[in-house]
Amino acid sequence: MKSLGRILTAMITPYDTGGAVDVNEACRIAQYLVDNGNDGVVVSGTTGESPALENNEKLELFAAVKRRLGGAGTVIGGTGGNNTRHSVELTKRAANAGVDAVLAVVPYYNKPTQDGMLEHFGAIAGAADVPVVIYNVPSRTGQNILPATTLELARRHKNIVGIKESSGSVEQFSQLVGENPRPDDFTVWSGDDYFFLPALALGAHGVISVAAHVVGRRLRAMVDAFDHGNLPAAGAIHRELQPLFSALFATTNPIPVKWAMNQLGFAAGACRSPLGAMPEPLAQTLEALIAPYRR
Repeated sequence: MKSLGRILTAMITPYDTGGAVDVNEACRIAQYLVDNGNDGVVVSGTTGESPALENNEKLELFAAVKRRLGGAGTVIGGTGGNNTRHSVELTKRAANAGVDAVLAVVPYYNKPTQDGMLEHFGAIAGAADVPVVIYNVPSRTGQNILPATTLELARRHKNIVGIKESSGSVEQFSQLVGENPRPDDFTVWSGDDYFFLPALALGAHGVISVAAHVVGRRLRAMVDAFDHGNLPAAGAIHRELQPLFSALFATTNPIPVKWAMNQLGFAAGACRSPLGAMPEPLAQTLEALIAPYRR
């Protein structure tokens, strides 16, 4: 399977002044990200406010961003949810829209069992001939998909090609990258910017990032340093970026990163309800951190 990329941005969804999805601005942001260190983007993931988007909005974004990037960048469409039938149908339609892969989150609120997750993700994998990336983020979903379940899914379904792992557990991450037998093409991405360098040391392939909206080139430099065995340089970049990582998650994502992208000259708009406004003290902190990256 062709690699989906090492540095992918979980991209924001921009809205115009009337609150409608701004597809043209989304395409401009996606192009900017690929031009600045990213291999591709996740459209309508958590950072893209997927729960606040309608199906038609998601599908329009998938198709438009893929047309804009073409072969220059990967487009992964967020099609997962807590309704299996809905996720299956959206996955079919996303594949028809031309996405390179889909991202399917662990079902939230329902609190599925591990057997339930085998059935849920299996149904999504069977919906279309498109690569599927599982997204594990227990802090948001309330449930954790165990490494054994994830790897069993990968063994059963050839198009389940990887996981965005955001459990925050070093032990769980180690099991994912070190478990045998693990399918050769199965890819593990860190789902947390703060954990990216430690994840690389454990054997991760890359990151699905929020901070790469702002510092994609610096993350690329960190990967390059790591790949060349220059661990002190990689560590220095990680420490340089750590205050930004922290600030971007000091309140609910994507509130800070959308604010940052507005400051950097993009028409990102505000977050849709039920998310709130950017806290003023955090805005002052983040303003100083993004200043070096103004265009």
